[in-house]
Amino acid sequence: MIMRNVRLVIVSLALMLLLTIVVSWQLRSAAQRHTATDTYAITNARIVTVSGPAIDRGTIVIRDGLIAAVGANVAAPPDARPIDGTGLTVYPGIIDASTTLGIPRPSPTPGAAPGGLAALFASQAAPSATSPNSTQPPGMQPEILASDLIKPGGPEIEAARNVGITSAQTAPRGNVFLGQSAVINLAGDSPQQMIVRSPVALYVGLNPLGGGQYPGSLMGVFASIRQMLLDARRYQEANEIYERNPRGLKRQNYDKSLAALQPVIAGRMPIVMQADREREIERVLDLAKEYNLQMILNGGLEADRLAARLKAANVPVLLSLNFPKRTTAASPEAEPEPLRILRERVEAPRTAGRLAAAGVRFAFQSGGMTSITDYLANAAKAIDNGLSREEALRAMTLRPAEILGVASQLGSIEVGKIANLTITRGDIFDKNRRIAYVFIDGRPLDLRPTAEIGSRGPNASGTWSLTVNLTGSGNEKQEFTAMLSLQQRAERLTGSLQGQLGSGTISAGTISESDVNFTVPITFPGPGSQTTDAIFTGSLAGNQISGTVQIVGRGAGTFTATRSTVPTSAPAPTPSPDR
Repeated sequence: MIMRNVRLVIVSLALMLLLTIVVSWQLRSAAQRHTATDTYAITNARIVTVSGPAIDRGTIVIRDGLIAAVGANVAAPPDARPIDGTGLTVYPGIIDASTTLGIPRPSPTPGAAPGGLAALFASQAAPSATSPNSTQPPGMQPEILASDLIKPGGPEIEAARNVGITSAQTAPRGNVFLGQSAVINLAGDSPQQMIVRSPVALYVGLNPLGGGQYPGSLMGVFASIRQMLLDARRYQEANEIYERNPRGLKRQNYDKSLAALQPVIAGRMPIVMQADREREIERVLDLAKEYNLQMILNGGLEADRLAARLKAANVPVLLSLNFPKRTTAASPEAEPEPLRILRERVEAPRTAGRLAAAGVRFAFQSGGMTSITDYLANAAKAIDNGLSREEALRAMTLRPAEILGVASQLGSIEVGKIANLTITRGDIFDKNRRIAYVFIDGRPLDLRPTAEIGSRGPNASGTWSLTVNLTGSGNEKQEFTAMLSLQQRAERLTGSLQGQLGSGTISAGTISESDVNFTVPITFPGPGSQTTDAIFTGSLAGNQISGTVQIVGRGAGTFTATRSTVPTSAPAPTPSPDR
């Protein structure tokens, strides 16, 4: 009996020893495979570190997703997979400072309507994500997190990588309070692998909700933002009083929207506000000063006009590279473009140089451009119009990392930072450059040609013949005609109206799928005429827009618009580079 137990013990020990040897061998093999896959050495390359001087001929060692070594005298480790960088230039991975990459377009969700005020908007087909159990309608919910919405992969992300973009700030889509953004790497099988930092900032737009809902005008948008910030202050004060001594006090209802605004009003989270026109920028700067907000300006088409004020307030700019383009084909039959549009096309590439000269911090962003291949081309145009090459490179690498709070991880080539690299054959701003490699999280990605982002979905750009039908005070039918010029940039519309209803510039214009919304000041003809706002809400189908128009102080009517000149086609995608 004793001998049998001894034998069992010996056999058990032998089996345990064998199992330990097998497991150790498997772990060692896995570690060897991991090292072989995750260690690279790029040798004999020109290295532009951005944070320091360029290295004319050096080596970068990448291990476990990080930059392990960089320098002119660095030796490639024997376990590294070598990449001969002769003739190549290595840059920090490009950061697109403001996007909706990885954020799917929201669609109305069928089912039971939410309670409270949100029930009024349950059927609204707004281009906004929605938060459950919110007291606010879609488009007014600051608690929405981009990190909860991100979907990996897709043609937009792949197209961005193909032009050398490795990281981006991405924000929810929406109207007024869009939600809280995240900085992501443009590779990964899951959102968790992609997210570098979340949340980063609260995004606020100036787009009315549309569909007859409040806020339905630019004035209403600013009023609603102010009201929400005031409510957030009162919510904070009431909570502080309750927390000091809750006994005998009625507990106030939890409000997730107002709770989400607490870091903003306390100055711990920046607020990114979309504004392009000089007057819009003035108003958002006034708002930031009034509520002591840590503001970042997004868009900034005319930011150079207020450069001194931006510098004094230390407000950085996420400057759009989505420069205005000619919206119609150049032909003798085409309508001449308004002088304002011509001036914008000339002035837009000059804004970056003027901001740099004034000492305003700025970072480049794509601005929802329909052709992401314009990103580097338009940065080169900014250089041709007064911006230094060093400032241009910094504006799409280290500067966005600093503004977005990820400079310890991204933006320059330094030991210990994430190995996001954009590697080119030729200078990055040269029109003949080729993107040779893109590294994200220390891994090279396949660069494949993808369909252009702008090739899908409706495009409202062009010149339109507009007819507005109204009912007069005596129930008589009235018809007015005008020419409508629209320019679409992603989900935003700008343009102008001119005709029997006077002339005016469009504000708060949006397009989501086929839904078109914009506001424009109009003036009725005749003695004692007054100028008021007209809010257009319609649907785009091919070369026609039809819908309703709400005239502030006068009532509603209908309109139709027929496109007389069509937009020019988007440029063809850049071919896959030869490595």
